[in-house]
Amino acid sequence: MIYKSVEKIQEKISCIGIGCWNFGGDWDSSAEENSIAIVHAAMDFGINFFDVAPVYGWGVSEQILGKALKRDGRREKVLIASKGGLLWNGAHQTTNNLSRDSLIRECEDSLRRLQTDYTDIYQMHWPNPNVPLEETAEALIRLKEQGKIRYVGLSNFAQEDVDKMMTMVSVDCQQSLYNMLERNTTSYHGIPLPYRTEDEVLPNVKKHGQAFLPYSPLFQGLLAGRFLDGQKFSARDIRNENPKLSGEQFEAYAACARQLRTLAEEMGRPLNELALNWLRQKPEVTSIIGGASSYAQLEKNVHCTTWEITDEQMQRIEEIIHPFAHR
Repeated sequence: MIYKSVEKIQEKISCIGIGCWNFGGDWDSSAEENSIAIVHAAMDFGINFFDVAPVYGWGVSEQILGKALKRDGRREKVLIASKGGLLWNGAHQTTNNLSRDSLIRECEDSLRRLQTDYTDIYQMHWPNPNVPLEETAEALIRLKEQGKIRYVGLSNFAQEDVDKMMTMVSVDCQQSLYNMLERNTTSYHGIPLPYRTEDEVLPNVKKHGQAFLPYSPLFQGLLAGRFLDGQKFSARDIRNENPKLSGEQFEAYAACARQLRTLAEEMGRPLNELALNWLRQKPEVTSIIGGASSYAQLEKNVHCTTWEITDEQMQRIEEIIHPFAHR
């Protein structure tokens, strides 16, 4: 495994992380024992970074990750990055809430589900313009003082808000949507994004010595080669809510992904490794939040650490993906 270091975080972080969203049953092929086995296998591969959130599976993803780490006994060897600020009701309708009391309560609920006394990185999942940043910072400072969180992260935040938050509490990492075809994209699952990753976030994390965690590195499976030959997910899969994976938008992205797959085949590499290495070789990228639904998929993701994309190959990639630089 390759590990990366940043100024803001003491520990070295594996360049491949595990995104735990699919553990909670929102995606196809979710099963508890399989997810636990993936966590254990990931640690055996040297992965020490696990990204999760209360809203993933409505609490189930955190429960499964907590159970896996408790059973294995290696909790102290890994970094758990959970989140706060996204609540849901009985109908699974979500609302943003970064208020002080709500965040403190959410964090304590997460710790209970994760079966741990602390979370290493506590990330604000989405901005909440109805709550002053000062109130959110107050909650984070209190949680740090209580030893319930170690580092603070912001996810999906405008950079001016990141800079403002940093005047009140250390912001140690950022998480944003980023992959070969969504470099400065304006939306995620139809939700407007208040930042442009490549143009704004990457320069800022480099400036401040923050960790950067790109989510959806494989475009929810598209850059793993899925869906390019007619395969689709089931009606229950949450990816149905991504408008980019259907209709005219999908056809445009899929056409580009097919060109990338052809290039990968010429290189003798699978498409998923090409997409992951394109991210890994960027100095601003710390740990890639990749999901895995099987041991074989996990092994394929990890294998990208065994080879490098050359400068010439990078140029060919850029020629293919350039039309999506600001799409």
